[in-house]
Amino acid sequence: MLRALIAAALVTTGLAAAAPQKSPRVLVGHSVRGRPIVAYERGDPTAPVTLVVGVIHGSEPAGLAVIRDLRTMPLPVGVHLWLVPSVNPDGLAAGTRQNAHGVDLNRNWPVRWKHNGKPWDGYYSGPRPMSEPENRAMRAFILKVKPALTIWYHQPLDEVYGSDPHVAVLKRYARLSGLPYHRLTAPPGAATRWERKRFPHGVHFVAEFPAGRISAATALRNARAVLALAPRAP
Repeated sequence: MLRALIAAALVTTGLAAAAPQKSPRVLVGHSVRGRPIVAYERGDPTAPVTLVVGVIHGSEPAGLAVIRDLRTMPLPVGVHLWLVPSVNPDGLAAGTRQNAHGVDLNRNWPVRWKHNGKPWDGYYSGPRPMSEPENRAMRAFILKVKPALTIWYHQPLDEVYGSDPHVAVLKRYARLSGLPYHRLTAPPGAATRWERKRFPHGVHFVAEFPAGRISAATALRNARAVLALAPRAP
């Protein structure tokens, strides 16, 4: 009885964290080779959405460790997470930056898209905007969940970057995560360019880890930074 009263008091004061919970798995779509692209939902479904994407370039897997922590750690009251481990499961399985068509998925989105390179070039943008099934599935998913905050993990630049009107938020994430902030614009055809145009009042940015594996402490620090930035339910 006493434990229940204490828990109720913590919820009332906003100091409680939600207990760890099993996050439901949702199918977002499929890759070129038919691998599933999945998302996991956690937290308060009435709250604004925080979307976290672990991998878009298959050779940059460090963000998966942050996703693993966010799937299991206690959440603050009023936080709503959607977690996508990988938009590019074929590239992740093969260890390639590109998807199975040889396309850089972060140059294939429609805002300021421009044709660049050929298949398997480092920044090949694909034959046309949104030519790749992974991006079409992810676009439909994003339009459905309408994120107020999106963080896409990359490697190996060791920085948080962006130049949109929400620079203060990016700088706060940089301070909390330990990554330096640099004022850079997203490349043509980047996912964040499309998100910023489609959801201009939201905050959508890239966090780049250094090359190689990140430590458990780094993953946890970044997961905590995500939760610190996540918008709360009214």
